[in-house]
Amino acid sequence: MVRPVNFRMNEQTAVNNYFQEDPHLKNAEINKQAQEEFDQFVRVLREHGVNVITISDNLERDTPDSIFPNNWVSFHDNGTVCVYPMFAENRRKERREDIFELLEENGFVINNFMDYTSAEGEEVFLEGTGSILLDRVNQKAYCALSERAHEELFIEFCEDFDCFPVIFHANQTVEGERLPIYHTNVMMAMAETFAVICLDSIDDKKERKNVVEHIKMDGREVIRITEEQMCHFAGNMLQVIGANDKRFMVMSTQAYNSLTQEQISAIEKHCAILHSPLDTIETCGGGSARCMMAEVFLPKA
Repeated sequence: MVRPVNFRMNEQTAVNNYFQEDPHLKNAEINKQAQEEFDQFVRVLREHGVNVITISDNLERDTPDSIFPNNWVSFHDNGTVCVYPMFAENRRKERREDIFELLEENGFVINNFMDYTSAEGEEVFLEGTGSILLDRVNQKAYCALSERAHEELFIEFCEDFDCFPVIFHANQTVEGERLPIYHTNVMMAMAETFAVICLDSIDDKKERKNVVEHIKMDGREVIRITEEQMCHFAGNMLQVIGANDKRFMVMSTQAYNSLTQEQISAIEKHCAILHSPLDTIETCGGGSARCMMAEVFLPKA
């Protein structure tokens, strides 16, 4: 997780991230509030035994979205680090080699790098586990196509990582118009035994049926959320492991409060829930709890 030092509403991402809103605050106040939310979130995770490695952003680069590292990097259990092409030019500055050094200092093994960033020169993008929802157990990858998730590059990724591609389109209503959702992980979250998904965002019935069939085929329960709940970041969740191998579904307090008791009970049948307030980060950044965590599957030395 990357602690922000210059967090604000990123004007370069706002062009197709319709979750972002201008809070009409000075940037210094926005950053201060984001740091407080980040620190509280890390405390909640650590209190439940989740191993959190944090690194601070620095002021040398203009990186307002550095708090969302999962978009530029992913870590895999064969020791591969994958680096991705980013839509916003100022987000490309988030890529840092010292993060890899920090992981190695923490006992993780890096064997190989897979670098797709050259695609930026062709205006082709695939923003990490924002664009790609990985089912690492069943070797499947789900992707809602958008300006930030190009189909050809996604298929190339699936070939490189030996994953079966599940491709679809997901939309949200913006001022009466159906527009692509910028990242798959805003409308869908994959846990070990269940998936939380906004099926209403998949307008094509065949695509919707195909996604559901793949989820159920692998033995997962489908827990539906509405588009309104998705707009409260109820799709932006991540399952993590805490103390004594206990599983937790992590989300923001806004996301948790948007859920019905029936939905909460459905999740809690599978694992406990952790939530923390991330209002400023969500409002300005258009991302939430899942986007803030780049999960590390690298092998240990």
